[in-house]
This record gives sequence, structure tokens and C-alpha cells, in this order.
Amino acid sequence: MSTSPLCEQVVIVGNGMAAAKFCEELAAQAPDRFALTVIGAEPHLAYNRVLLSSLLAGEVGADDLVLKDAGWWASRGIELKLGTPVAAIDTAARQVRLADGSVLPYGKLVLATGSSAIRLPLPGMELPGVMTFRDMADVEALLAAARPGTRAVVIGGGLLGLEAATGLAGAGAQTAIIHLADRLMERQLDAPAAALLRQAVEARGIAVHLEAATLAIEGDGRVEGLRLADGRLLPADLVVVACGVRPNAELARAAGIGCGRGILIDDHLATDAPDIFAIGECAEHRGQVYGLVEPAYEQARVLARRLAGKGAAYAGSVLATNLKVSGVHVFSAGDFLGAEGTQEMVLADPGLGLYRRLVLRRDGDATRLVGAVLFGDTADGLFYLDLMRSGRDIGATRAALAFGRAYLAPDAFLDSLPEAA
Repeated sequence: MSTSPLCEQVVIVGNGMAAAKFCEELAAQAPDRFALTVIGAEPHLAYNRVLLSSLLAGEVGADDLVLKDAGWWASRGIELKLGTPVAAIDTAARQVRLADGSVLPYGKLVLATGSSAIRLPLPGMELPGVMTFRDMADVEALLAAARPGTRAVVIGGGLLGLEAATGLAGAGAQTAIIHLADRLMERQLDAPAAALLRQAVEARGIAVHLEAATLAIEGDGRVEGLRLADGRLLPADLVVVACGVRPNAELARAAGIGCGRGILIDDHLATDAPDIFAIGECAEHRGQVYGLVEPAYEQARVLARRLAGKGAAYAGSVLATNLKVSGVHVFSAGDFLGAEGTQEMVLADPGLGLYRRLVLRRDGDATRLVGAVLFGDTADGLFYLDLMRSGRDIGATRAALAFGRAYLAPDAFLDSLPEAA
């Protein structure tokens, strides 16, 4: 990536996973056309947030989270300004002002500001010992507070809360999860898969309280307990609020850029301000704000191609979650609950903790896969996701669909295995 003054200046606000992917893609697509500057509020190089729970549990070190070392950025001529957030955007002057007072001009501006953890408006939330779980600083604070024997309560049984609870339990804390819904990860799992997940979570010594609403955090000078709406008091030395995130759109909103829940973008990833784009968790596309990595990467790839003059459009993402939670693999994608008019196919082995549910829809003479939930064995997750994204007719192979690619495409499956297998 050239740093010639003749190159167009592209400023990226945000130094997370979306920003790193965008820089990688643009450096590959147009290595001599742009001069890139990345501004990050955190003092760290871009890192993998998905591994924060593993860092909290002591399973990996901080260096293992780094996406690209300092040499990678330097070799591509990408300037990094870390530890100094952007304070304001001047769309008329086409420049950004940093918190330290410095000003940077831009030819194009990419907002990749991510999202922030929500703190509930409840009594006691300001007490010492109430924390969030979102970034490296949060993990450092939790590691300092979560010693063996510490009583920790996590508010939220979604993906973020489960990651926090798993990490705290791995660090030796006596951990409980409070969740308002009737099942864990209700946005990603159906009831049977969520029940298996609860069993796996409880097997790690984590208590699970479902359909439980938090009334207040109690304590004299610091956290001592969490009061539930039903009157129960859960003793706590530490409370982690992990019940959702909010897009970081304030910077754009203050600059007069169109915002809804997030920064509004079109199919070209463009905002309503000239030469300003948004990608990742801060962006809202067709009414959807994505809180997952893969949509952010898709947006980064499309924007890089567009700026490189190669033409591309973003039509939205098929939501998919493929990860390891509390020691078990889970995958979900598409309409996994099944809208009216769909059909479902279930394959389950409770004894082994294996479960898969496929949702099908008739479309004229064709049958298409529109949703899937896998628990315990997710090796076929990307295979099913490809079927969903392509919209291929699976009618001829429907009888064997639940058995996955090893049955449906044995030659391709065998070719994908390493020689040692």
C-alpha cells in the first residue's frame, strides 16, 4: 500500500475486526491507490474479540488474539493511530478531529466503530464490582476481580453472557447466569438445542436461572448481591452485565449523518454523507444491524472491491452462528425456527448430546433449505449454509440431507480430509 501524497487518503475510524478485514482486502485489491490511516480508541492492535472468553479463562494469551502484528501494518504502509479516539467529524471540511486535538483530512472515510455493551438502568448499577464484558480492558478488569471462590453473577444468557460465564468459571469463579428468556441463546437456538446447551453449561458448574428478571444490584459501598424480581437475592462479589450491545453511532449522528439504531448504509455501504461509508456492528443495512463477525467481513470485502473500482453490492447476510460455547459446538443459520409453511427435519441422539434440525420450504417444484440448528457436531454447518445461500433445490437428496455432506457428497468429503486421515 503506497504512502505517496498522490494516493487518495482513506481514514478508517475503528480498529476492530471489521476494520482489519477491510484493510486486508483493500491492500490486496488496490495496493498502490490509497493511503490508509486507522484510528483506534483502544491502545491495542486489532484483536479477535471472539477469543476474549478464552483469554479470561486462561486458555490463550493476549498475543494469541492479535489479528495482524505490527510488521504487517508497517509493510503495507498503513498508519496506525491507537489509543486516541475520534472526537468529531466535519463532513463539510472532510476531516476528523481526534480527542488529542489533532486533525486529519480524508478523501474517503470508513466508520467501523463497532458497538458497546448495554448497561441496564437499574438501581445499584454504579456500584464497584459491576462490570461489562466487551473488550480487552473489560477482560483485564475481570481477571483482576475474578479469583477462585469469587461469586460472580452474569446478567444475560445470550452469546455474550455465555462467553463471559464460561470465562469466569474457567478462572475459578463461582458463577451463575441470569436470563430473562425461557431458554439460553434464544436468538440462535431452538428449545431442544437450548436445553442441551443448558445441560452442558450446568455440567461446568455454572448455575442457570431462566425467566429471571433483575430488580436491582445491592451492596454497601460495593456489590454484595443481585436482587431478582421474584424476591430472591443471589450473593455476588461481581456482577457482569452482558445482556446486549448498542451500535456506536453517536459520532456519525453528531455529524449529521443519517442514523437509525445504527449508521444507515445502502447496498454500496455508503451513508448519506459524501464519501463516508460504514461497516460492521455500527452499520444498519435494510433495517438490520448485525452483531456477528461474518456479516462485517462480507461488508468489508464488498466495500474494498467498490473502492478498488471492481464493482460489488451488499444485499445482506444470511445470519449464521458457528462457534464453541461452554465446551460444545453450536451452529445456527437462517430461519431455524421455521416460519409458517415450512417443514422441519430432526435428527437427534440425546445420549451423545447430538442434535440437528433442518428447516425446508417448498418453492414451486423445488425444495430449499432455509434454516438449520446443529448442536454437538457442527462439521456440516458450512455445508448447510452454502445450500441456504445458493438456494439450490435439495428435493432429490432430501432423504439423506440430515446426514450431511459425508453421505450426500462422499467424494468431496473425502477429498477435504487431510492425508493422515
